[in-house]
Amino acid sequence: MVEPLVLKDHTSESRIYFERASLGFGLLILLTLLLVARFFYLQIVQHSVYATLSDRNRIQVQSLPPNRGLIYDRNGELIADNIPSHNLTITIERVADLEATLARIDELVGLSDAQIEGFHKRLRRRQRPFESVPVLFKLSQEEMARVSVDLYAMAGVEIEAKLVRHYPKGELMAHAVGSVRRINEKDVRRLDRVAYSGTDHVGKIGIERFYESDLLGTVGYRRVETNARGKVMKVLDSTLPVSGKDLVLYVDSSLQRVASDALGERRGAIVAIDPSTGGILAMVSKPGYDPNLFVTGIDFDTYAKLRDSIDVPLFNRAIQGQYEPGSTIKPLLGLTGLVTGVIDPEFTIEDPGWFQLPNDERLYRDWNWTKSGLGGHGVVNLQKAIYRSCNVYFYNLAVKLGIDRIHEYFEMFGFGRNTALDLPEARSGLLPSKAWKREARGFPWYPGDTVNIGIGQGDMLVTPLQLATAITVIANRGKWVAPRMLKEGSDLMYESGVVVPQDINLVPEHVWELIISSMQMVVHRGNQGFGENGTAWAYIGRDISYSMAGKSGTAQVVEIKQGEEYDEDKLDDRLRKHAWFVAFAPVDKPRIALAVLIENGGGGSKFAAPVARQVLDHYLLHGEQQLAESE
Repeated sequence: MVEPLVLKDHTSESRIYFERASLGFGLLILLTLLLVARFFYLQIVQHSVYATLSDRNRIQVQSLPPNRGLIYDRNGELIADNIPSHNLTITIERVADLEATLARIDELVGLSDAQIEGFHKRLRRRQRPFESVPVLFKLSQEEMARVSVDLYAMAGVEIEAKLVRHYPKGELMAHAVGSVRRINEKDVRRLDRVAYSGTDHVGKIGIERFYESDLLGTVGYRRVETNARGKVMKVLDSTLPVSGKDLVLYVDSSLQRVASDALGERRGAIVAIDPSTGGILAMVSKPGYDPNLFVTGIDFDTYAKLRDSIDVPLFNRAIQGQYEPGSTIKPLLGLTGLVTGVIDPEFTIEDPGWFQLPNDERLYRDWNWTKSGLGGHGVVNLQKAIYRSCNVYFYNLAVKLGIDRIHEYFEMFGFGRNTALDLPEARSGLLPSKAWKREARGFPWYPGDTVNIGIGQGDMLVTPLQLATAITVIANRGKWVAPRMLKEGSDLMYESGVVVPQDINLVPEHVWELIISSMQMVVHRGNQGFGENGTAWAYIGRDISYSMAGKSGTAQVVEIKQGEEYDEDKLDDRLRKHAWFVAFAPVDKPRIALAVLIENGGGGSKFAAPVARQVLDHYLLHGEQQLAESE
């Protein structure tokens, strides 16, 4: 019997359907649970993370750089200011094609290869994302107009206004104040990223560098909401920056101008100090340069011209130039001889025009020696030796003292080290000794070395600042006041690490009187006992209305052979003698002490002394006139 064909099995189909439906529903429930779990994870567990990411797309934290502290002279005249500068900046996170954007800017205002390279360097140094980076500084009105027309089509490109450093006195104060310059890659490694966020400049030299932490101020911040193109729509909150401290220096701008004009176009330096405070009233170094060139970046050709100039205008001769002091140290040598008892005020020599060591053929000549054998000053005591600047007397005295005692006493006056409280770039000069020569040269100290030191020649080197400081100590009769630039605005100078020498109390009052009166006779008539006038009287002493104590100095640059006379006309300009003059005035109550150096200037009395007279006249006579008018 054949079984009938079954076409449908409803029971089996129902079971299969139920199984499939259950599986599908289960998968649906599982997927829903996974979706809910994921939603819970994103919305609840990771809420703060994704809220932050969302805010980053619309909320930016921008640095608010502080205004740099201003710098004034002693009379309240502004010598370091801040002025607005419009910079063209790019925020690369908002730029679709950086190269195309730079190309468009190049079409509008022109970009040099150096400017593009500088932009990329600054881009690598930036502190955080979405921080704008300058591509051009100090846009002119015409450049701003050209760029503004196309700003709508250049996402991420903006014209930003910032305050930048400006030096209204230009070259006049360059070496006295220093300057700020752009932060470079080396600076980034040493500077605090937070403190300098939003700031493109840092004090690089001089006062600007030493008081950087006071002048900088404290950075501020603001949170802003931006649209998709990066335009600020709303300021959410902000912390305002704190401006840097204003500083007041001892420098007198009018005196600085007079000193600069007195030097004229000659290479040299002038340092003037207030003996009562140590405040530096003037610090001139010529030639100079315009510090404003460096603020927003100097172009290569201009910098190369300054750097390679034979006159080295970037070099601060006042504190870094090291020169043989010549006869300016003779009063100090005389003081050393008196205090040590090697000589007394009545000690005299017969000056034939030359000095000779025992068993030595070499003749050490006086400045008035001639090839015919004429010269010399006859009978000379210490007073005449100073006001007539008798070399032979001091050759003799130096040998009697010996280099050890000279080194010991000259060190008390600040030679051989930097004693300025806030000028760390000042050089220490060179105060030679036996130990120094053995270590530095590998030779013993010879008697002839001591002879040369007696007239400020040989291995001894000083800066104009050091000589002005030593003269200040003489003016104060041994009381030390360390030189300083800052008058008020910061206590940082007391943390400079400079050890101020102790007051020189071992010098009897009669010794001070003899040395100072001898220096006074350099300028005023000196016919007490030996007849002749001081070396500077004919040049600055005839009509002077106040008392001045001074000393000229002339330092040889090249050696003159035995038997030959110094003929300036036969020498190249840069091989001629350096001219020095140091002074303080008034003698009884000193208000100013100074040192004048003229490189290759010739005789100190003839050329440097008149420069000193102009500076002293202005400060003493002009100041008295102003005081009288104010009363």
